[in-house]
Amino acid sequence: MIRFSLIYLSVFFFLISLFSFFNIIYSYYFNLYLNVDSYIYTLVLSLIFGFLFIFNKKKENKFNIYQKIITVIIGYFFLPIIISLPYYFGIYNITFLNSYFEAISGFTSTGFTVFNNIKHLDQSLILWRSSSQWIGGVYFLFSIILLMDIFDNTLKKSLTNFISFNTSEVLKQSFKILIFYSILTLFIFIVLNITGVRIFDSFNLSFTIISSGGFIPTNNIELIINSDFKKIVFSLLMLISFFSLFFSYNLLFFKKKNLTFFIEDVYLFFYFIFLLVIFFIFFNFDYNFSSILFSITSSISNIGISTNDVSPNLYFIFLILVIIGGSFFSTSSGIRFLKIFSLVKFSFNELLSHSKPKHIYINKFIFSESNIVHVDIYKYFLSVLIFILSLFILTSFLTISNVSIDDAFKLAILTLMNTVNSSMYSLSDLNFLTMNYFSKISLIIFMIIGRVELLTILIISKKFLFKN
Repeated sequence: MIRFSLIYLSVFFFLISLFSFFNIIYSYYFNLYLNVDSYIYTLVLSLIFGFLFIFNKKKENKFNIYQKIITVIIGYFFLPIIISLPYYFGIYNITFLNSYFEAISGFTSTGFTVFNNIKHLDQSLILWRSSSQWIGGVYFLFSIILLMDIFDNTLKKSLTNFISFNTSEVLKQSFKILIFYSILTLFIFIVLNITGVRIFDSFNLSFTIISSGGFIPTNNIELIINSDFKKIVFSLLMLISFFSLFFSYNLLFFKKKNLTFFIEDVYLFFYFIFLLVIFFIFFNFDYNFSSILFSITSSISNIGISTNDVSPNLYFIFLILVIIGGSFFSTSSGIRFLKIFSLVKFSFNELLSHSKPKHIYINKFIFSESNIVHVDIYKYFLSVLIFILSLFILTSFLTISNVSIDDAFKLAILTLMNTVNSSMYSLSDLNFLTMNYFSKISLIIFMIIGRVELLTILIISKKFLFKN
């Protein structure tokens, strides 16, 4: 690995050590001594790896796109090993595979858990679960910056005018992300406190929301979000991980930027309003729109947590919303709305151009000067194709492992979209602790595949399968 890769990963080892230190302080302050040794082990090991990587004298070489992708993937496999230590060395006697599964689930902001009763967990471990999501959210956003060159110009322009990022620009943008990500986390925490959510729950849920994670500090979210007002506020906060991370930043500094920086968020806003209208008219069966709003925002932001008063008949619609996902530059997953919209628009224009050849059809975004070019369409199509192929493979693996075909299909979607299983998708009764090794390893691999931009899988495959 070249020096920049090592420095990149060392940043996250230091982040892990920082949260380990906070957990040690928290444990001593509230006399929670049962798991404190495990956080000390994590602190020491993360600091050792951090310093080894950052002071490595390896010669700097040209950092190509393949090395960037491999660096990101290595981080997704290696960093959760350190994160898994408090689970493995804790008092709950869970195997290393289960510990690693929990760590991967948190780091990829998925939210699957091997713990069946959260209220029996030590508070420090609940904080650790939430912290792993927050670190994973930062890692995901940093990875987008690192892999910026594989994305199309429309998506790039939602963040910057740079065509390509050099090392200094990557560091500059990454630092800006870390600051703004932290500010938004603090904002969510303050708003939740104002609405009457206790400090401990607000802290954990702010980490969950900003990272599009699925871990919650109780067995049931309704024990915390127990009124219509709280549901509405929580739903609006979940939109922060649906829109671009820099949406509010660009609004504040609009004079310095053109409308190109808002194009994806403008489309997402109309998409969200469209969903509200459709659900309010056709699916508001019990006139409990606060719960419907909660489910919509939870699905489109790929968080996935749910209340228990949503009709199970809507699970397929919510799964579709999960697949579509949110903004390119947010912690949500999904194929991304702008990609799907571009594919649909381009396909219709192609069909119409053959049926009415004398007409001219322009593949262009409204509110933008950018045209939809063929190269971008090919990328979008390949992303969808890789998703379908991955969905088929994971569904097959889970079915072989004695998971029913219906549950396997739904679980495969949630895994690839990094969305927690809940009653909203009729999967709340899944027990990950009792799943066999093959199922857990399959879920681990595909949680990472889902978190890494799907197009990167094709690029890596091309590198190793084809010589030229």
